[in-house]
Amino acid sequence: MAQQETEISPPPSARRAGWRAVISLAGFAALVGLVVGIAWDATRERITDNEARRVLATLTTILPSTLYDNEPHLDVIALDLPGDEPRQIWRARRHGEPVAAVLTSLAPDGYAGQIRLLVAIAIDGKLLGVRVASHSETPGIGDAIEARKSAWIGNFAGHSLTDPAESRWRLRKDGGDFDAISGATISSRAVVAATRRAMQYFGLHREQIFAAPATAAEGKARQ
Repeated sequence: MAQQETEISPPPSARRAGWRAVISLAGFAALVGLVVGIAWDATRERITDNEARRVLATLTTILPSTLYDNEPHLDVIALDLPGDEPRQIWRARRHGEPVAAVLTSLAPDGYAGQIRLLVAIAIDGKLLGVRVASHSETPGIGDAIEARKSAWIGNFAGHSLTDPAESRWRLRKDGGDFDAISGATISSRAVVAATRRAMQYFGLHREQIFAAPATAAEGKARQ
């Protein structure tokens, strides 16, 4: 006769120990998740703070402080452009009246990729200044588009779409009025075109830009 197998259950103490191990492991995993989440939030907040401070520092280089009495880094909107990412625009006002705006303009055709610009334009359409916010251009050549590397980008200040004529907003070698950076024609061409597009957009949407309600949370730099 075949012997019948007998299932032996673990003693209660072993079962309790197993459950304690499972609970401890779950608690540890939850704790790790909490710590990682807190660290991620803190890192993201620091990145946001650093970006806001960097933008604020750039705004002060292209917006003369005597021009406005508000806080442009808090008077910011984000415009959703068709088929593109939202662009931020900072507004400068004096006694409540609009005096200038700083537009984010993207040049997708840089030599090494996208170039992001900040373009400051007075209410009358005159350029106050242009600065590079980010880029991947070649060090020692294309990075001369940065104000700290050369004076080239400062040459846009004072111009408008009528000075020179809009059709002349090109490099001289393309039949326009602007010089290229030596050895960095592609980078120069991309910046000129992106600046022109920002001015065209401002001319077409000036009223909407200043009428839109501010989203201060996106432009706020913590003190």
